[in-house]
Amino acid sequence: MNNKEKYDKSFIDSLVIKKDLLNDKLVYNSVSEWDSIWHMTLIPGLEEGFGITMETDDIIDFGSNSNGIKILKKYNINI
Repeated sequence: MNNKEKYDKSFIDSLVIKKDLLNDKLVYNSVSEWDSIWHMTLIPGLEEGFGITMETDDIIDFGSNSNGIKILKKYNINI
């Protein structure tokens, strides 16, 4: 599984959403599935999937699908 597939799988599994929602318009609270509780399910899923531990500021700033890709670059993960 490549990094893009891992990233998408984290969103699909953690937020329980369909793959067609994964686009640049997917932002925190743009769908009912991505609220504060599900955010705290998504982050551990990403951390486990990529073997990283995100800094608190990155967790807070992880507010969109596209911004998440930028944040993961800080951890040497290219999507």
